[in-house]
Amino acid sequence: MNEQYPEYIESTVELPVAIGQSSERLDIYITNAIAHATRNKVQIAIDNGSVTVNGDIKKTSYKIKPGDSIICRFLRPPQLELVPEDIPLEVVYEDDDILVIIKPTGLVVHPGFGNRYGTLVNAVLWHTGIREPIPLLADQQDDADPFEQEINIEEILTRSSIIRPGIVHRLDKDTSGLMVISKKPEWTHVLSKQFADRTVQREYIAIAWGKVKADHDIIETFIAPSPRNRKVFAVSKRDGKLAKTEYWTISRGEYASLLRLKLHTGRTHQIRVHCSNMHHPLIGDISYGGDKIAYTGMMNSINKSAAHRILQLMPHQALHARVLGFTHPRTCENLLFTSLPDQKFLQAMELACLEFPESYL
Repeated sequence: MNEQYPEYIESTVELPVAIGQSSERLDIYITNAIAHATRNKVQIAIDNGSVTVNGDIKKTSYKIKPGDSIICRFLRPPQLELVPEDIPLEVVYEDDDILVIIKPTGLVVHPGFGNRYGTLVNAVLWHTGIREPIPLLADQQDDADPFEQEINIEEILTRSSIIRPGIVHRLDKDTSGLMVISKKPEWTHVLSKQFADRTVQREYIAIAWGKVKADHDIIETFIAPSPRNRKVFAVSKRDGKLAKTEYWTISRGEYASLLRLKLHTGRTHQIRVHCSNMHHPLIGDISYGGDKIAYTGMMNSINKSAAHRILQLMPHQALHARVLGFTHPRTCENLLFTSLPDQKFLQAMELACLEFPESYL
């Protein structure tokens, strides 16, 4: 058994229909009888045969009768717990209140059903001296639609400062760079508010396919989940949330550009979506078209060979959170941190004939 994907546990709820109960559709009765259940999920459970009435499978439109015995069966993952793990962290600043680290590529921030271990949260717990696993309280885990098989671990963590190890913002799994973490519950909200109020300074560097023409531009669009794939996002003309990205082209090669990007909003995948939408997807970005050579203009055989080697180096988006500035939650001191990307990112730059300005080194 894969510990990251433990076996589901079956649980049942019995709903005997009382004498004197008026006739009602099966799906409506169950939705009203079980806390946090939604009608849509109940209907799916009934259609899947997870609900029986007197031992028989019925349709959602079945009218219940007094004396009926309704049994609902649903599968849930076993209770989650936060397990401290001795995972090395690259710390650039630390005091009694906060921790600033450089998150490496491939490290997931929050544990979840498919990532119970090996996340930044697990590492931070260990780093701050916690050694015993912290079970998520049963009422927190169960405070959801019982027919929903996936548990939103991030939502649970956010609701409780007691078990939340100070994660106030996030980076995608395959995005590296600077993150600040609160070591004390009283500072978590203070730091989170800075991000919500957009007073935090955040800049990224990225390698994008093609020669980006503009030296400087601001992209302002709406971003919404893609209608084709709900796990990724797309620019939308009317729906979604407003996203604003400012960028500067700081180096150009024959087939790639090095970009400096500043976030004015913090939407999921914002930089990746905006770069893809202007036909310059980030090199290596599987979700947004950067995992293949997206620019062939003026390419010779040497360039194509180098481009293929870059993709081997970067099997993920070439994106690094380079600058992070914020106000210290206790001292009110303005702090600013910068970092360089890892060696693979720098090697990819070299292959693409891209250079940092001296001010970046």
